Amino acid sequence: MQHMRGWSAVMCLALAGCAMSVAPPAAQDGPKQDPAAAAAATPGVVLPDTEALRVHDPAGRDYPIWVALPADYAAHPEKRYPVLYVTDALYSFPLVRSVRNLVGQKGVNLEDFILVGLPPQEGLTSKQSRSRDYTPTDPQRDDPTDYSDDVSYGGAAHYRDLLAEQVLPMIDARYRTDPARRAFAGHSYGGLFGAYVLNTRPDLFSTYILSSPSLWFDHHQVTQRADVAKVPVQPVTVVLSAGSFEAIKPGPRYFTRNDMVRDNAAFAEQLRRRSPGIKVENMVIDGEDHFTVYPEMITRALLQVWPGEGPYSSG
Repeated sequence: MQHMRGWSAVMCLALAGCAMSVAPPAAQDGPKQDPAAAAAATPGVVLPDTEALRVHDPAGRDYPIWVALPADYAAHPEKRYPVLYVTDALYSFPLVRSVRNLVGQKGVNLEDFILVGLPPQEGLTSKQSRSRDYTPTDPQRDDPTDYSDDVSYGGAAHYRDLLAEQVLPMIDARYRTDPARRAFAGHSYGGLFGAYVLNTRPDLFSTYILSSPSLWFDHHQVTQRADVAKVPVQPVTVVLSAGSFEAIKPGPRYFTRNDMVRDNAAFAEQLRRRSPGIKVENMVIDGEDHFTVYPEMITRALLQVWPGEGPYSSG
């Protein structure tokens, strides 16, 4: 796993809250039922307290937008909530929703927040959509193993502006959000996209949670252009993280070329030098690699960024 060019996964587990219907037991008398016929499939599972929206890009692209509201949203019409936007929503949306609901304990351990998932463009695979939308440049392909020939790259500026001009205003208009407490979370290419937004339009979000960002992309273009990076007007919190195995060392779980632990440390120092208004936390999570780090990382980051009313309860 060197440049993680195809990182994507679909997580179909929800820790709580899935409604089920159970067929009545078959009668004892009469012919036996075919088990396959008795267990009729339904089109899919709908997570409670979620909505599916859609945004049309003038470039001719359509994107679904998923929203998961806190359980007490309707009961507190006077309340405004922070909002967390997550990339790679096929994987991250059900996962983060479950973390919010289980770990959060209705605001005790984690402050309740509105969750917004950013899935791939309609009609494209996750790999096709994220490779284009999350990367800032069309990379110089020195090594044919670095990148894929069946996808395009370099659409981050367009996707950033789509979020800024259509998605964020739509969410703020439709729900009781607190725009001053808007957070972003992304992993791998999603983390790279977050770093790019932080450099180019930093005030879109007040918090950036960047898990194993692919800062190596195109010869470290995002960090190499720090000389033209913008300074945020308002204070910004950045939480960087990587698994301890995302470093160059001997062993099957370690990388052999890309050292994300080192890249994150260098980026953290760069951000601290840029502005005293950027608060940076850089975590190395022991025992985790590029595929396993996100669940623990997002849980730790949320407990740090949006702690609940307490006292903390673990059940």
